[in-house]
Amino acid sequence: MEYREEDYLQLSGIEHFLFCRRQWALIHIEKQWSENELTTDGDIFHKRVHDRDQTEMRGDVLTIRGMSIKSGKIGISGSCDAVEFLRDDNGIELSGRTGRWQVCPIEYKRGRFDILEADSAQLCAEAMCLEEMLCCRIEYGYLFWGETRRRERIELTEALREKVISAFSEMHKYYDRGYTPKVKQKKGCLKCSLRDICLPQLTKKLSVKTYIKRKLEDEE
Repeated sequence: MEYREEDYLQLSGIEHFLFCRRQWALIHIEKQWSENELTTDGDIFHKRVHDRDQTEMRGDVLTIRGMSIKSGKIGISGSCDAVEFLRDDNGIELSGRTGRWQVCPIEYKRGRFDILEADSAQLCAEAMCLEEMLCCRIEYGYLFWGETRRRERIELTEALREKVISAFSEMHKYYDRGYTPKVKQKKGCLKCSLRDICLPQLTKKLSVKTYIKRKLEDEE
């Protein structure tokens, strides 16, 4: 099955989805958003990453930043913070470049070292897009933490790939239905920028759209 481009989901949404399905639906289905210190810092950090030269060659490593990627099989599109192409006789050919190259995606994260399932899944989704686009196999990628300037190798296992496929399949179903899941409050809610929009204590009674509509009507 190939998804139509108009049905592609945002690749980076898998990080929201695996953290909280309701958070993902509020952002990507209901188009709700609110900033806090964490989201602002993250946005500034990624803008700095993408503000650098788009292409850089150092020795046998070619780095491309902000590379657009997509997958018709998974139905997603987005961009990589960085993709390293390492000169390797067993790699693939690149248009406009001599020799052969191995492909390695790198996802940048603000803060300190902390490998989360959602971060690894996002990196894996990027690799799967690159594999489809470049007709190659990518065995690993890296997560890089801005505060400690440390990067960690992540093995792109079959289990992780299945997690990505399963998550996006579920996301497509929710998106097609326009469905926002209901959740119980948890520890992570305290740091969520959408906690005042989510209103988990009301999810058993009203949808967020209905609650906001009634609030606006009351203010008129």
